[in-house]
Amino acid sequence: MQPTQFDSFGERLPTYDAQKRGSQNVVSRWMLRGGIGLFWTLVAVVLAARVVYFDPDFAAKFGQLAASVSAMFGA
Repeated sequence: MQPTQFDSFGERLPTYDAQKRGSQNVVSRWMLRGGIGLFWTLVAVVLAARVVYFDPDFAAKFGQLAASVSAMFGA
């Protein structure tokens, strides 16, 4: 027999029956692993795209923009 468990408000939690939810656990576990795999695949794709399309002169363009804005406004 399992001990009685309570939630954060002091209400009793329903007992968990592993035999009853066995097939649901398999599907849930499969969906969780699939979602995690999809997430990390998308992370790898985004990072690979950033590596491929990286422009090292990108930061210098902000400096040019700041210089042109200050020249326009005379600051």
